[in-house]
Amino acid sequence: MPSKGPVLRRALTLGEVVLFGLAYMTPLIVLGIFGIVSETTGGATAAAYALALVAMLFTAFSYGKMAAVYPIAGSAYTYVRRTIDARAGFLVGWAVLLDYFFLPMVIWLIGSAYLSAQFPAVHPWVWIALFITVTTLLNFVGIKIAARVNLLLMTFQITVLLFFVLLSVGYVAGSWGPAALFDLAPFDNRATTVSGVAAGAAIAAYALLGFDAVTTLAEETVEPERTIPRAIMLTALAGGLIFVVVAYFTQLVHPGGFFEDSSSAAFDLARLIGSSLFSAVFLAGLVVAQFASGLAAQASTSRLLYAMGRDGVLPRKVFGYLHPRCRTPVFGLVITGAAGLIALWLNMATSTSFINFGAFTTFAFVNLSVIAHYVRERRAGRAPGVVQYVLLPAIGAGVNLWLLSRLDAHAVTLGLIWLGLGVIYLAYLTRMFRRPPPDLEFAEEAPVTAGIGHDPRPLR
Repeated sequence: MPSKGPVLRRALTLGEVVLFGLAYMTPLIVLGIFGIVSETTGGATAAAYALALVAMLFTAFSYGKMAAVYPIAGSAYTYVRRTIDARAGFLVGWAVLLDYFFLPMVIWLIGSAYLSAQFPAVHPWVWIALFITVTTLLNFVGIKIAARVNLLLMTFQITVLLFFVLLSVGYVAGSWGPAALFDLAPFDNRATTVSGVAAGAAIAAYALLGFDAVTTLAEETVEPERTIPRAIMLTALAGGLIFVVVAYFTQLVHPGGFFEDSSSAAFDLARLIGSSLFSAVFLAGLVVAQFASGLAAQASTSRLLYAMGRDGVLPRKVFGYLHPRCRTPVFGLVITGAAGLIALWLNMATSTSFINFGAFTTFAFVNLSVIAHYVRERRAGRAPGVVQYVLLPAIGAGVNLWLLSRLDAHAVTLGLIWLGLGVIYLAYLTRMFRRPPPDLEFAEEAPVTAGIGHDPRPLR
């Protein structure tokens, strides 16, 4: 029968999908959190990113398998709900909400750290309040930026990274000779420990979050069952290699993990390897990219809260309300902005780890959903490969749980409290688990509202 309305056009190729995924990951994030990772690892930042890359490739593989089974705008919530249990799926969705809800907070915190480094006389809370106020007002009036801005910002980010690496190479070669460019200290040095690298990888994985975003393009991609799984792996691999390379040369410029202010270390290094002009351009690039990302993050989060309110998962009168003239989820915007004030009491290590708690929990369940799918297929008389559907996902789940255990203790505590609230809320919605949980409809096809095109993480 003919379609009742317009449908999405399948036109995206593998390369286009991978480019979207890389834009979603935001390459500049590697410099935004460089000091924190370097301090945690004792100067072995490249090792932390390499470990995080390996860990994420296992999960990317599992996402690919699930995307092939459900070639729609996939999500961890859908995978777990359909393969394991509706209640487990709800709690995974709750963990995903943690990422969305607190991502703007992390963005504003990192932005204030870099601005405070340049303008120490201004208290960080001023920058945080300014970020929150401006982005909330812009999102309230419904501002939209064309999708082409994504390509412009992606080009700008890659250009900044390229110049940063080239200047780093010139600085290292000029200071210690060309042979210093092949020093393995960013992977292993006297201060390197397994626990330190693991803790650093738990933070560095934050930069790799977003490789799964390409699943949202499944309905607009040519041969999605084949293209999307490949795009997920290629996005994670390409993004991870960029981070390892940038971290390696940046660490050569500053051996060791001691900084005057680790939260804004990259800005000080930009001033060291380049002129005052380059450091100013670098700071401007970080702040502008981060502001655009914060705009997108808050818009996406408020839209998610609105969808949940509209469907009755959250109180409809509050979260399901749209401003009659601007047609924006005003209460969701205000609540997200208010949550950003929590940044006043958190540091960068704790805040990024807090976000990673939700990510690692979600990733572990995605891996387990592949194993659950294998069990169902076996019961149905089909026999998918044990290595691909059991062994590799089991390793992926184990690695994610291990990284989760290496997170900042305060972040783990906050994450467990968040999950505990989810269990209590689920008990309320299901009348003490006597009814099936509501169906969370995550609106992953979030409209383009600002620059980075995704993932609203710092620099984001």
